[in-house]
Amino acid sequence: MNFTSTAMAYRETGFYSRIIADYLDGQLQLQSFFTHPVSVDGIKAAVAARRSFPTNRKLLVDTLQKHYEAIPVSEKVKANIHLLLAENTFTVTTAHQPNIFTGHLYFIYKILHVIRLCEKIKADMPANDFVPVFYMGSEDADLEELGHVYINGQKRVWDTTQTGAVGRMKVDKALIKMLDDIAGEITVHPHGKDIIEGMKACYTEGTSIEQATFKLINSLFGEYGLLVLLPDDADYKKAFIPVLEKELATQFSHGLVAATVAAFPKEYKVQTGGRELNLFYLKDDARERIEKRNGQFTIVNTLVSAGVPGSFTEPEMMEELKNNPERFSPNVILRPVFQEMILPNIAFIGGGGEIGYWLELKKVFEAAGVPFPVLVLRNSFLLVEKKHAAAAKKLGFTAGELFTPEQDLMQVLVKRESEVQLSLGKEKQAVHEIYVQIKK
Repeated sequence: MNFTSTAMAYRETGFYSRIIADYLDGQLQLQSFFTHPVSVDGIKAAVAARRSFPTNRKLLVDTLQKHYEAIPVSEKVKANIHLLLAENTFTVTTAHQPNIFTGHLYFIYKILHVIRLCEKIKADMPANDFVPVFYMGSEDADLEELGHVYINGQKRVWDTTQTGAVGRMKVDKALIKMLDDIAGEITVHPHGKDIIEGMKACYTEGTSIEQATFKLINSLFGEYGLLVLLPDDADYKKAFIPVLEKELATQFSHGLVAATVAAFPKEYKVQTGGRELNLFYLKDDARERIEKRNGQFTIVNTLVSAGVPGSFTEPEMMEELKNNPERFSPNVILRPVFQEMILPNIAFIGGGGEIGYWLELKKVFEAAGVPFPVLVLRNSFLLVEKKHAAAAKKLGFTAGELFTPEQDLMQVLVKRESEVQLSLGKEKQAVHEIYVQIKK
């Protein structure tokens, strides 16, 4: 495929918040909210910090090997899993929920970015190895966000009655039918048949959405050595018990995030404030908030059919955590800490919203004793069809101008191309002068 590209600064697009634009520009007022700058020196400092943290590499490798047993594995994936046992191997990670059929295109951009960044920093630091990782947010329960896809501008929605964590939902007849309907539009395009066949090989009836997404990502990016981490696992959660106990006993994360948010310069919009207790209870088809009320832990919107008790005393909750750590799911505040605890990670790649809320979490990481990674804004792309690019060129618009509001572009075009006077300013002034003369 032939194409031309134009690069422009994020701030120039007008699509990013001020906090993200200022973060990229290295504004001094934000430097207390992150640990390492986005630079070669920042990466080197993150590597040094990770060396002193006792990552359980055996747990990581054993669990990855367990998850990869049931699917075809490329030689590069096998090699990268084995590399993680070495103390001089580190990861670069991005994360996303298991949107059906990958969802928005930035799902793919983020993965490509981690692969490319690993190649880049390996060239800069050849004594170390760097492994790209996709952390799957399969415990997310927002089906409204994850259960649709846009094809040719039309929204296609998965019509299912399943509830709870989306990653635990099963591919059903409704999803199979949705894929069949989409196939009619995709197969007419170059490589469309291959894409649909690949999708159908992964999304088979009865397979969990987590496993279907796992297979699909591995089929697309396994040859580049990308590892997919599935955090909804009892072994990973067991390693996270000390932080989970701390959150249940003291709700430490809420106060630290609140203090950070209060310290933000007023001109910045806060992404998330979290909750007083930033954990969910996860069982079968239920994922519900845990709240502490009058010394009791209450499971909000308890689903009796799922066998979830309505409440626990503190000793009962700690015993439940000890016996069933997989039933505890960190929310947006503690999930990054969980990710960084189980991975020897030195850089996290996220979108503008993700970087915004990570900037609120430095004190939470410090309290948990987990190193804070370099925060890298993901690459973004605007794909323009040739006919639209030709039209823009004919009208004299630059690539940067295409990011301005449509109404503004129309005004620029009319003012530039029309000989007709568009403003009534002169007429208004003449009428005003007439009334002044009449008053006299």
